[in-house]
Amino acid sequence: MIGRLNHVAIAVPDLEVARASYANTLGAKVSKPQDEPDHGVTVVFVELPNTKIELLHPLGENSPIAGFLEKNPAGGIHHVCYEVEDILAARDKLKAEGARVLGDGEPKIGAHGKPVLFLHPKDFFGTLVELEQV
Repeated sequence: MIGRLNHVAIAVPDLEVARASYANTLGAKVSKPQDEPDHGVTVVFVELPNTKIELLHPLGENSPIAGFLEKNPAGGIHHVCYEVEDILAARDKLKAEGARVLGDGEPKIGAHGKPVLFLHPKDFFGTLVELEQV
């Protein structure tokens, strides 16, 4: 069901410092910051030959990343994102097998302009999983 690894998301306490570190220290191609108000984050994408790294920073008071950074003040891996061909079929199959879809279960448009869903980390060995339709 899952396809390619789309990205690994890292929550960071200072987006500009993280962006500069990837661009200058590691020599990566790094996007400009992009606000995603529906998800409560500002994101930056680090382009790699085989995938992306998504740097996440809280946007607004109700950002889910704020709570993560309170528990992990230095930042850390927040989630992994896998590609799926049909997000509704994937959701239905996962729910039928007992996996918990976060939120209302309906896909939202993610930072790449494509439908996404998140799966409960307790169902996937402590890892928050994002699915993105390709």
